[in-house]
Amino acid sequence: MNPCQLTMMISAIACCIAEEKSADEIGLISSIFSQLGDTLATIAAQQALCSPEND
Repeated sequence: MNPCQLTMMISAIACCIAEEKSADEIGLISSIFSQLGDTLATIAAQQALCSPEND
């Protein structure tokens, strides 16, 4: 999958999730996914930092 296909897929998923939701509900869902992304980035950074290659 190329980068443009990936971004189009993500946009389509966002539209499906947002369908028939209020602005408040969309805001909450957005916050949840932002926190999920930040947490995954933190985990990845810690794994990279603590990998045996960095000792």
